[in-house]
Amino acid sequence: MTIREDALAGKTTALFEACAKNESVPVEDLIAGVAAGTIAIPKNIHHDFVRVMAIGAGTSTKVNANIGSSRDISSLDEELEKLRVSVDAGTDTVMDLSMGGNLNEVRKGILENCPVPLGTVPIYQAVAETVEHQGKDLVEVTVDHMFKTIERQAMDGVDFMTIHCGITRNLQERLLRQKRIMGVVSRGGSFLLEWMSYHRKENPLYEHFDDLLAILKEHEVTLSLGDGIRPGCLADATDRNQVQELIHLGELTERAWDAGVQVIIEGPGHMPMNQITANVLLQKQMCKGAPFYVLGPLVTDIAPGYDHITGAIGGAIAAAAGADYLCYVTPAEHLKLPNIEDVHEGVIASKIAAHAADIAKGLPGALARDNEMAQRRNRLDWKGQIEMSIDPARAARFREEGLSDKGPTCSMCGSYCAIQVFNRSQHNLEKELGNAGCSGNGR
Repeated sequence: MTIREDALAGKTTALFEACAKNESVPVEDLIAGVAAGTIAIPKNIHHDFVRVMAIGAGTSTKVNANIGSSRDISSLDEELEKLRVSVDAGTDTVMDLSMGGNLNEVRKGILENCPVPLGTVPIYQAVAETVEHQGKDLVEVTVDHMFKTIERQAMDGVDFMTIHCGITRNLQERLLRQKRIMGVVSRGGSFLLEWMSYHRKENPLYEHFDDLLAILKEHEVTLSLGDGIRPGCLADATDRNQVQELIHLGELTERAWDAGVQVIIEGPGHMPMNQITANVLLQKQMCKGAPFYVLGPLVTDIAPGYDHITGAIGGAIAAAAGADYLCYVTPAEHLKLPNIEDVHEGVIASKIAAHAADIAKGLPGALARDNEMAQRRNRLDWKGQIEMSIDPARAARFREEGLSDKGPTCSMCGSYCAIQVFNRSQHNLEKELGNAGCSGNGR
């Protein structure tokens, strides 16, 4: 039985118990959420890792980090270092988006060292092998190659896969009628659209959806339904094309659930802040509460080099509104393949957004960490503040740079530290009132 089928049967398994403990939720609530489809537990039967985690209602907002090689830069050692850095920074999952080098070697190397769920986009490998290894055009990738790639990755142990099943011929025609500034910015989406145009056929991942589900079910792979028509700029957000794909994803979600396969729904994309909450509510309604995985969203298009910030702003708003899972955005977005430092910056920015959203959601224990930080800050407990921080190494470095020669303060205020001044004033007031009380009692 699959994880979903166990949940539907109300069966308490060791996996559910371990996951509930890691998530600090009652195991009964976890099982009920998986049965309802509002929670997913990405865990391939071939991938062993200690911290089994859940994505969805009642659990903390999760963060994903994308790594992977490209045609221009391909080094397994560098990708393994990105993996280490992202995990150390607190990412909950990792995706291998490699399209260059020995893709099987890179993926297997990452899987062997990955202590968290790993995701992929299988069509990347199918296209890269067709173009790079066979010397053909990307439209010559065969349907058999696509499905064999999915099966190979599932057998290797990939825990969740982004597959663009919601793009159809009908939707492709709609894109002609409602023009966009940016068209389609999803690599997987653009590959499939070109394949469909060339062959004049339906999207094979949609047409043969039941065959896909059979593979995923056999190896316990969570289906991440990709948003191939996501907006690539603010002007294209929440148009008919994006919403039509979401309608398809809602229909496919129910088919996957019926087959015993867990589902996550991917979401936009670039989007103005005032549209984010509506998009989350729309997804939750269309997809019956399935976990929502947002790519950012980026709230402005003019910040290349700082898109980890635009993504964190959008991610915090989306998660506070009910999104469950944030895909990080690095400072390198739109500019280059992220390096190790970019990966670290991206994870930290998204972790901040996720934590801020958990406070807004009222997640048990979320605010307690901030309250503890406030107590330590009020005591000028610098070591304690660093320990509580989301990035202790950075906080420690800044503290070292900001040591004051005016006592236990920092170089910003020194002896004019507001905390010290206020506490001193309160201490003096207490003494004054205490003395006045003693005098009164003596008369």
